[in-house]
Amino acid sequence: MDDNNVFIGRKPSMNYVLAVVTQFNSGNKVVTIKARGRAISKAVDVTEIVRNRFMKDITVDDIQIGTVNIEDEDREDGVNVSWIEIVLTKQQ
Repeated sequence: MDDNNVFIGRKPSMNYVLAVVTQFNSGNKVVTIKARGRAISKAVDVTEIVRNRFMKDITVDDIQIGTVNIEDEDREDGVNVSWIEIVLTKQQ
């Protein structure tokens, strides 16, 4: 697993903002924010907070979206869960 990934979950948004800023301050030039399901909107919020309030020299380099099928005991076909990956790059 790469060190420059930040996985968004149930914690407050500012925890993830701090994680992204820490990654950039430790020398990483690229940080990827990843989220699934309901956390997707929080991933977008984290991206915008980092870009607009903390580090003005960060740009969104790439955004990928998709759906993955997760097995579920109750459903024969499983459950489709959307995901997003936002790649942030620090400008020189």
